[in-house]
Amino acid sequence: MTTKSLKKILVANRGEIACRVMRTAKQMGLTTVAVYSDADKHAQHVKLADEAYHIGPAPSKDSYLVADKIINVAKQAGVDCIHPGYGFLSENCDFALACEKNDIAFIGPPASSIEAMGSKTRAKEIMHQANVPLVPGYYGDNQDTDFLQAEAEKIGYPVLIKAAFGGGGKGMRVVEHAKDFIGALEGAKREAKAGFGNDLVLLERYVTKPRHVEVQVFADSHGNCVYLGDRDCSLQRRHQKVIEEAPAPGLSDELRKEMGEAAVRCAQAINYRGAGTVEFLLCGDEFFFMEMNTRLQVEHPVTEMVTGVDLVNWQINIAAGEVLPLSQADIQLQGHSFEARIYAEDPSNDFIPCSGHIDALFTPNESEFVRIDTGIAAGDEISPFYDPMIAKLIVHDDNREAALGRLSKALEQFHLAGFSCNVNFLHNLANHPTFQAGAPDTHFIEDQGDRLVAKNEQQSVIATVVAAYVYAHQLKGESSSPWQQLTGFMLNSEAKTTIPFVDLNVHAIKTSDGFKISLDGVDYTSSGKVQNGLANLVVNGEKVVAHINQTDSHITVMYKAQQTVLELIDKHYISEHESDALPLAAPLNGTVVKHLVEVGSTVAKGDAVVIIEAMKMEYTLNAPHDGVLTSYCFAEGELVSHGDMLAIVEEPEA
Repeated sequence: MTTKSLKKILVANRGEIACRVMRTAKQMGLTTVAVYSDADKHAQHVKLADEAYHIGPAPSKDSYLVADKIINVAKQAGVDCIHPGYGFLSENCDFALACEKNDIAFIGPPASSIEAMGSKTRAKEIMHQANVPLVPGYYGDNQDTDFLQAEAEKIGYPVLIKAAFGGGGKGMRVVEHAKDFIGALEGAKREAKAGFGNDLVLLERYVTKPRHVEVQVFADSHGNCVYLGDRDCSLQRRHQKVIEEAPAPGLSDELRKEMGEAAVRCAQAINYRGAGTVEFLLCGDEFFFMEMNTRLQVEHPVTEMVTGVDLVNWQINIAAGEVLPLSQADIQLQGHSFEARIYAEDPSNDFIPCSGHIDALFTPNESEFVRIDTGIAAGDEISPFYDPMIAKLIVHDDNREAALGRLSKALEQFHLAGFSCNVNFLHNLANHPTFQAGAPDTHFIEDQGDRLVAKNEQQSVIATVVAAYVYAHQLKGESSSPWQQLTGFMLNSEAKTTIPFVDLNVHAIKTSDGFKISLDGVDYTSSGKVQNGLANLVVNGEKVVAHINQTDSHITVMYKAQQTVLELIDKHYISEHESDALPLAAPLNGTVVKHLVEVGSTVAKGDAVVIIEAMKMEYTLNAPHDGVLTSYCFAEGELVSHGDMLAIVEEPEA
């Protein structure tokens, strides 16, 4: 391959990765081109790009996953290279081949390399031939249900069903018992088909208590290949990573070198080019090949922080035919780095994704120690059509302990209002003694149960006091004079204002320098300033700094890493008890994918009734009580909005 100067790049992606690629491309002097769906016409990656082209409706299958549309835009715009980001078409060998056929540099590996690793079954065969240890399993093409169930019996439960062409936890199910196998298989296949266009699955023994350690490799087209350290990605929920770190803690120099060299051999075996990641299950000092991701990883920034290498810069230069700028001996790791993935989701409700309007967004200041990769800004809409990850918070310091301290502090400064997010959950993780002592296994989050999603009660109380202060401050103003207040007063008595928070008993009394806030009979003195969404208060003698966002229906207080939403009572308020009767209401915007019970059937409380898909994941809704399923409110394939009733189960007559 000869070196050629690349001048105009199309980023075939959206969100934070599209923005991240464009920033490096602009630094390198390339003209940037964005593509966007109906849902993304006002998105940040569109605003950042030099040019932008519409490619279709909001669903990714009609826009970002349509290779012909991307190629047509590339021709129309006159680009000479395409960066696929991650997800979507990034590991689609047909797309890479289409780029090659149209003389457009694909910023990634050759189509043949993607094909070799794109099928997890083929990848396992290659690794077997290379004498890389594999987890016992079935990696063939026979997808007959009875055959797969028989193979699962041979492997032994628990069994992991995994989309052969997937990743990110989608199309994946852990099956503990034989009776659950067929239902799990069907669900995995549906998710795989929807997410990757192919429902081929593989089976393997579910290894208990492993760590997930991966190695970043990079190869050029001149026969050179290096590894740039490793990452630990063991902190996962629903098989999706939430905090990653580099380097992986607790590895001996010998083991680190052995894994790195094994990853390089893997890349060389398929004539790789560009950035790739080889993922391993680590059990003690033994490691097993899982898969190779033939693209840039979500967590690549932690490697950049400890190596000082801009991996996107390398990707673009290698795609242009240049030689790797560093040899293995040149690559030195400095310090430690963590990345926390900020998701639009509700950790207290089984991490269900959220969508909506970003009412407010405040982030920590970026520096040599703190980096934020994101594709959102205040005022943007979070669409239900795409992955719920909205930002990545990356920190670096001289050692793991110092870097973890920076992560904790930075999370306390990341504030968002408009919908639930997982910042408090991440903060609890960062401060958990087990994680602080070293990387736990991949089951750690699951084993902790509700402890990691718990909120700090004292912080919740302070947040309520802040919200009450904000409400009373707006109502009564700065002055303690009754002539300058908006509420009435009585001579010879304190002017008490009831703060109309739902399900709370809160009162405020104006004092000379602030308010005395009474919360459930406990008094708190408060004074200070509220300006431009920031509350600088003194509560019971202690300084409190919090961001606030107020609408007609609620006040959101963002204090430390915790988001507290105080609903305001109005004539349209519906109690929580009334909403408890709606467990078959859609918990988020999505699509009905399957009716599980025939209309007219008798169901028991907790029986699975209907499955919806949203943000690339499936969610099963269950019967709220014993009864008869009398109707479905939406057909399979129909779009539903948050709160829509999906089915009706009538209680039997007494």
